[in-house]
Amino acid sequence: MLSNQAGGEKRTSLHGHWSSRMAFILAVTGSAVGLGNIWKFPYVVGENGGGAFVLVYLVCVFAIGMPVMMSEILIGRRGRRNPIATMELLGKEEGSSAHWRWLGTLGVVAGILILSYYSVIAGWTLSYIVKSATGTFAGATAAQVVADHEAFKLNTGITSLVHTLFMGLTIFVVARGVERGLEQAVRFMVPALLIMMIVLLGYSINSGYFATGVEFMFTPDFSKLGWNSVLAAMGQAFFTLSIGMGAIMAYGAYLPEETSIAGASATVVIADTSIAILAGLVIFPLVFGNGLQVDAGPGLVFQTLPLALGQMPGGAFFSTIFFILLAFAAWTSALGLMEPAVAWLVEHHNRTRTQAAIIIGGVIWLLGFGTVLSFNVLSDVKFLAGTIYDNVDYLTSNIMLPLGGMLIAVFAGWVMCRNSTADELGGSGGIYRAWRLLARFVAPIGILFVLINAIT
Repeated sequence: MLSNQAGGEKRTSLHGHWSSRMAFILAVTGSAVGLGNIWKFPYVVGENGGGAFVLVYLVCVFAIGMPVMMSEILIGRRGRRNPIATMELLGKEEGSSAHWRWLGTLGVVAGILILSYYSVIAGWTLSYIVKSATGTFAGATAAQVVADHEAFKLNTGITSLVHTLFMGLTIFVVARGVERGLEQAVRFMVPALLIMMIVLLGYSINSGYFATGVEFMFTPDFSKLGWNSVLAAMGQAFFTLSIGMGAIMAYGAYLPEETSIAGASATVVIADTSIAILAGLVIFPLVFGNGLQVDAGPGLVFQTLPLALGQMPGGAFFSTIFFILLAFAAWTSALGLMEPAVAWLVEHHNRTRTQAAIIIGGVIWLLGFGTVLSFNVLSDVKFLAGTIYDNVDYLTSNIMLPLGGMLIAVFAGWVMCRNSTADELGGSGGIYRAWRLLARFVAPIGILFVLINAIT
């Protein structure tokens, strides 16, 4: 059984545990690797000028994202509860306040809101698997691909159906629990995702425009970078690592005591970042090779790639593989987004995991129709950042996740006593001192600085 020595009592998770360090790494990598890497990262890079954005993103990932991830995992393992209960418990235990539970609540709510639109976009990938396999894009012109995508988004019935199907798949796995559900799913899907990505990379290398894609991604042009781009880079780092949304804290609660948090975090961050870079190297050469726009926004994957692959020999096969990969990536992330709220419902309201998964999944499914309708019936209803989808995306990625990450770093670095954090991170060596410096000063100050400059 899992246990944690705190306050003289052994603390165990009520939901089971990961069977091994590798199971945890696969689960967290699966949660981190998703639409954020393969769908969102390339188009955000394209919108923000390429290499300069990638450089800022990498700094955010390693200087801010990694220490925040370590902080979130150690808090989760220390508390062994859902994020809300963990923050309340540790807030009192560390001599502070039970009001820290609101930080846990912020993460759980962020996860629910993100999954409400994430599920809709993930549902698109299911439909595009069928479109690719049936040869819809074979030999299609740019106008035909764009028209097909626009017609698809306007079809409320089909977009609602695939959103429902994706949420059903997510509920099914989460309801099965940690070992029988989450662990079994990621043991298969994460390696399969990596294999498919490598196959597509080989295809992209032979496209004839690989060098152009590499130059775009790794040649900085700082004239195209403003504070909003820096905020977008930080938000993307948090989004793609799944930090600040309760998922990592919840997964940390199931982590065996003997597992190194620093080692596991480094593995996850490197794997996640590598897949994001690989996604860019797969997509941009195909975009340049077909004379398409790199700043096509959210439609980049669903318009430019089908067009590019549709013109090439074996394009239907590789397009099908790509969208299967995208669906797998989205599915593993959805599990992590949903787990904190399900854990909270099980612990606080005596629900079974099946009941909790159905209830939370149902709420997320209903909220998702705000995004479904943002692309058709309610597309002209705009306020603040734009459509309902635009507002939820901006609120979560640019405000809730950075704010949650900053407060997680503050709690772990300043509120928790040195003995508690050293106990979880394994002593007072160089790694611990580096984490403490980054978590106490670099991460919170960096996040606050970027937030203030983006808002003012």
